[in-house]
Amino acid sequence: MIKIALDAMGGDNAPEALVAGASSAIQELPDLEIILVGQQEIIQPILLKYPSERISVQNASQIIGMDESPVSAVREKKDASINVALKLLSEKKADAVVSAGNTGAFMSAALFKLGRIPGVERPAIAGVLPTRAGRVLCLDIGANSDNRPKHLQQFGEMGSLYAEHIFHIKSPKVGLLNIGEEPEKGNELTIAAYPLLKESPINFIGMVESKEVLGGNVDVVVCDGFVGNLMLKFCESVSYFVFDLLKKEFRKSLISKLAAFLLLPALKSIKKRVDYDEVGGAPILGVGGVCIKAHGRAKSKAIKNAIRVAHEAVKEDIIGCIKKVESR
Repeated sequence: MIKIALDAMGGDNAPEALVAGASSAIQELPDLEIILVGQQEIIQPILLKYPSERISVQNASQIIGMDESPVSAVREKKDASINVALKLLSEKKADAVVSAGNTGAFMSAALFKLGRIPGVERPAIAGVLPTRAGRVLCLDIGANSDNRPKHLQQFGEMGSLYAEHIFHIKSPKVGLLNIGEEPEKGNELTIAAYPLLKESPINFIGMVESKEVLGGNVDVVVCDGFVGNLMLKFCESVSYFVFDLLKKEFRKSLISKLAAFLLLPALKSIKKRVDYDEVGGAPILGVGGVCIKAHGRAKSKAIKNAIRVAHEAVKEDIIGCIKKVESR
């Protein structure tokens, strides 16, 4: 059995959506056990709606809010749900942790409780974006605003391993996000990172421009956390913007409403491809345990899929794979 500790108090829709998502995941994965970590007196009544012998509750009396200072909150709130969940992982009472809570707090607590994988200088959050061909892994998307060339090299190596073992892509193509394709073009960081990535034991295809990210020609895109976070949030906003425009246009006349009805299956298919609920969660790569960050607005479907991602990462031993590469 694979045991996953779920921060049941993290996120905008906690704990109801977290408990419902856990229940859905249990039904789909027969080898899964879930430990709901949070305030037992609040979680237990909700859990009565989703009875299962494979879901238990670990009490944690404190909560770290989305707007709290990450480092100080993690240090001061020892019994916060994210701290307790990561303690379970560090003590091998759980195999992974999933949280939709404060990203900075999750990262800080993971570093305090689990430490870095030996050889990894900076962990990275790896996000998934839809492409014409399927999906692309982007890292870092917000764990670090400032990076050095060596960090980008390690992001490329960790991202390549994740795409190979979780996306099941043989020799995934890794690109370095830049303002042009030429190795000598870009800022100091990308120019210095280029030769390091080229020397790495990965399928590095060189510099890629942002217009190529969604084209399906690259499987892993490497960038610093500042740029990655901007790109991820911009892509999310574009999808909302486009669908909002379509809704307004389709409501303008009877003919446009009829067209919308005829296009409904295709529109639903497109919406599913760009919906972050389908992705579930983003792994924090480089820390000493499987940690999956779900979106702060995650509802039950997104939580279920984040748990699925954690389950697969444990089965594929992604931490062991990264350790082998970074210890060389």
